[in-house]
Amino acid sequence: MSSKLNELQNATVGMTVGVIEVLILQPFNYAKNMAQQRQPIQLNPMIMYRGVGANAVNMGSCTMIQFAVGGKLKHIVTGGEAKTRHLTLAEEMICGIGAGAVSGLVGSPLELIMIQQQRKGGGTVDTIKNIIKNPPDVYRGLLGCAIREALWTCGYLSIPPVVRRTLMEKYPDTFTSNDKARVPAALLGGLFACYLTQWADTIKTCMQGDIERTTYGTFSASARHIWAESGIPGFYRGATFRYGRMACAVFIMDYSAEFFAKLMYPNAFA
Repeated sequence: MSSKLNELQNATVGMTVGVIEVLILQPFNYAKNMAQQRQPIQLNPMIMYRGVGANAVNMGSCTMIQFAVGGKLKHIVTGGEAKTRHLTLAEEMICGIGAGAVSGLVGSPLELIMIQQQRKGGGTVDTIKNIIKNPPDVYRGLLGCAIREALWTCGYLSIPPVVRRTLMEKYPDTFTSNDKARVPAALLGGLFACYLTQWADTIKTCMQGDIERTTYGTFSASARHIWAESGIPGFYRGATFRYGRMACAVFIMDYSAEFFAKLMYPNAFA
């Protein structure tokens, strides 16, 4: 999200980079979801890309919301001075957390569709029909999704710009440009976003994979079941796949957001 763009412009850029990220990294997401639910991972691309449509809509719409809400929050935090001063780390993080939490309202139902398809196969329409047989199921896993999205958004939107700027200011001979500072910023942002949110994502994924509530009930009951079954390591199943995806995603989205923002709205950066 750029403080130089308005809400509609940020939303357009966000949807673009969200869809690009999903199309490239869907296999990481599939492997992570299967590992969290203790299901076998199959290397057939037709299986790995199950639910990619719902996931593309999910990431596109969620990233659109995150960029739009985050950009608006930045304008509010800076009191209209967003183009003339940098936000502090705390301000960047607050804006990222707020934007992510709001996006969970859209992302949770879409992830439910994707995870149900990954577990059971079937088309999108049939999956949706099965879910809405019990309307409360539409928002199954919402709390975990909101927590994860709040901290994930903070990780990919708030931390990389601050890290890049800090590296370029403190080590100007080594990090002579944004591009050179982008990789360490992406690795740090991805690490933060992954391990701080993995526990909530695991609970959410297990709940959404078990829509019949055979093993996993409410958010708290699911957390207790995972704890009793595996202890702390149980909450970090699939973390390696998720970090691999996140590090790549933070880099792709950080680079793409800047590239497409300047490409689509050059006048805002004049």
